[in-house]
Amino acid sequence: MHIIQEEIGPPVFSASQVGKGDDSHAIFTIAPLPPGYGVTLGNAMRRSLLSSLPGTAVTSVRIKGVQHEYTTLKGVHDSVVDICLNLKQLKLRKFNKDPEIVSLVAKGPKTIKAKDLKVSSDIEVLDPDVVILNLEKGGEIDMDITVEKGVGYAPAADRNKKQNEPGLIHIDAIFSPVERVKFDVESSRVGQRTNLDKLIMDVETNGSLTAEEAMQFASQLLKSYFEYFGSDDKIVENEFVADFSRSGVQGIQDDETSHIKESYTPIEILNFSPRTLNALINAGVGSIEQLTKCTEASLSNFRGFGAKALDEVHKTLAERGLALSDDSMDA
Repeated sequence: MHIIQEEIGPPVFSASQVGKGDDSHAIFTIAPLPPGYGVTLGNAMRRSLLSSLPGTAVTSVRIKGVQHEYTTLKGVHDSVVDICLNLKQLKLRKFNKDPEIVSLVAKGPKTIKAKDLKVSSDIEVLDPDVVILNLEKGGEIDMDITVEKGVGYAPAADRNKKQNEPGLIHIDAIFSPVERVKFDVESSRVGQRTNLDKLIMDVETNGSLTAEEAMQFASQLLKSYFEYFGSDDKIVENEFVADFSRSGVQGIQDDETSHIKESYTPIEILNFSPRTLNALINAGVGSIEQLTKCTEASLSNFRGFGAKALDEVHKTLAERGLALSDDSMDA
């Protein structure tokens, strides 16, 4: 990480779902980040999310009595072109990579939806109410739909050159499970630093992957590429790469060093809740070093500082190998 992170602390990653019980749409926040890193990370993640995640799509269809997509069927309200467009809207989850054929046989009058597809245990229909076609009285349909798992966008023209069979209609396939990605960069502050970044990413998928799984896959993919640029065995100019074992929160040698490090170890990097943080700052405790010199009794006398805040301080300091001053030392 950037050496600035030693001063401001490691960035904190958090996620919140949009909508109750809907894990396909979430907002992710990571902060604090060095200046400019919000756009750097956000743009890389957005491009990976939209282009490189695996998903499931319909790649071709074969309809009984149809030789090409411009054919019309008696008793079928929709044209073959409309049927193909509707098939592109199907939201499916496939667990195996191999292509699979899904059959659809029906008679009218009836509105045929995604739930009418005869799928195996390897395929899950995520939105059963998607309309595929409408049959009139006396109309019938018999078709085989090829479902595949892939990445990115596969145009029908490319597959038509490789597999040009009479009666087989290829469909443009959009495999990406990510429907929308948006990122914003806001200002963040730690202590006296006011030029830091906060990255906020809004990710929505079709349900075949959760928003959190999409973020994990994209980050792992980018990491695998970045590893080609360097070696873990050798760090160039290692004194300018963040090493949190060197940060001021690890210990204080003497009073002079303590005074210096207090100005570089703002209490904000401990990520206390707003209520606890405000109570400490209002009481004049602005650094980690000042906090570790406090006792439970002195903290309890702070205005707005209760038992929950005291528990939060104990837990947060313990995570960093620190603790409050012993009450017995002041006796």
